[in-house]
Amino acid sequence: MMAARAEGRREKVRRATLAEIHAVVRRLLVERGAAAVTINAVAREMGMSGPALYHYYAGHEELVGAVTADFFRELTETMERARDAVPDAPPGDRLLAVCRAMRAWAVANRAEFGWIFASPIAPPNREPDSVCHEAGDRFERVLLDLTVELWETQGFEVPESLPDSLHEQMTAYSARLDGRLPPAAAHVFLSCWIRLYGLLCMEVLHQLDFAYTDLEPVFEECLSELADTLGIG
Repeated sequence: MMAARAEGRREKVRRATLAEIHAVVRRLLVERGAAAVTINAVAREMGMSGPALYHYYAGHEELVGAVTADFFRELTETMERARDAVPDAPPGDRLLAVCRAMRAWAVANRAEFGWIFASPIAPPNREPDSVCHEAGDRFERVLLDLTVELWETQGFEVPESLPDSLHEQMTAYSARLDGRLPPAAAHVFLSCWIRLYGLLCMEVLHQLDFAYTDLEPVFEECLSELADTLGIG
């Protein structure tokens, strides 16, 4: 019994330390940029030595993956709350609500969004069994599942044919989705995501500041065009 209690206390202390590490990483990221997030910098902020931090993470890449997973979960939970706030709404309405929630989080958390999607510090290849891969998959499923529901309930226009190379790629992607979207529909889904993601990245990274002080109307215009593409009223 005493051994179990001691183990429970150690695990509680470990979880608290991990939470503090992640909070320090986030503060360094927001205040100083991704390049400032190093093992030694985090350790200094924690009041410990660099080697001591290796008791929690094997190295910089593992630390980055864990924090990336945190950001993915936070963003995904924001999107899921927007989706679940209107459970009886048509899938298209829920899809638009999710997109708006994603932008709201991205604009409010620019450094974190950049860390996830646009910064070279992010792990180039998420291992299939990693926490980062699992969190990324959960994020991807939010938009995908609603698009599949939209396809199954009312459908949307798709190209009659795709160029051979594109058809081959979309056939492979459709297979990875267990055929939930046929190749042409998968192409439409990805085309919509590319437009949405591209606009968000440009806004978050201040690439359009030379012309716009408020990109919300542009985002809404993009959503309107994507709604037409997907047959959302």
